[in-house]
Formats: sequence, C-alpha cells, structure tokens
Amino acid sequence: MDKKPRLIDVMKSVIAALFGVQSQQNRERDFGHDSPAAYIITGVVMIGIFVAALLALVSVLT
Repeated sequence: MDKKPRLIDVMKSVIAALFGVQSQQNRERDFGHDSPAAYIITGVVMIGIFVAALLALVSVLT
C-alpha cells in the first residue's frame, strides 16, 4: 500500500471526478487506499463551496 495521498492530490482527483474526466490510472490510485474518508470529505466540502458560489452569484445578479 502506498503512503497516504497528499491534500493537493485528493483535491485534483475530486475536481476531475466532479467534471467526469478522471483517468483510469488516477482512479485506480485513489481506490488503492484503505480509507475513502479524505475523498468523501473533500468532495462534500467542494460541492458546498460550489453551491455557495452559485447562490452568491444569483443573489448578486438579481
């Protein structure tokens, strides 16, 4: 088993997965770790930031 992924690697993987452009090599690397907690937490936070940004944009434009 490899060492734990760095935060920047987790963020890159989550962003790529959200856009649907994750490579097979990166997906295999990501699923090779024992715990998916870092990916789940990062995904939830990034989706929250995205929704907050959309809400802010809509409130500014209306």
